[in-house]
Amino acid sequence: MENKTVLIIEDNELNMKLVRSMLQLGRYQVLEAGDAETGIQLARGHLPDLILMDIQLPGMDGLQATQIIRNESILANIPVVALTSYAMQGDEQKAASAGCTGYIAKPIDTRNFLDILAGFLS
Repeated sequence: MENKTVLIIEDNELNMKLVRSMLQLGRYQVLEAGDAETGIQLARGHLPDLILMDIQLPGMDGLQATQIIRNESILANIPVVALTSYAMQGDEQKAASAGCTGYIAKPIDTRNFLDILAGFLS
C-alpha cells in the first residue's frame, strides 16, 4: 500500500513535533504548516489524504480554514480532523458544523492516535 500523506496545520512547535513523530512511526508522509493560510495552500498543491487542523491558529482559525477547504471542490472530500487543547463544551459540535470529519482533544493520547487516524483514512 502506498504511503498516505497527512497535512498537519499546527502553530505550536512541540505539538507539531509530537504529531510528526507519531505519523512518521506510522509511515505516513508528512506536510506541515504553522498557520491556516499556508496549510490551505499546501492542501491545494499536494492534495493530502488527511488534514490535522489545530483550531486555535494565528490569523485565520482552524474552523474558518475548514470551511474554506469544504467549499473548494478539489479539497472538499479530504477528511479534516480538528486538534484542540481548548476542549470546551460545544467545541466538538462547532468543529462538526464547520465541516470537520472528526475531533481529537489535546493532549493527544499517543497509545491510540495512529489507530484513530487510520479510521479516518479507510
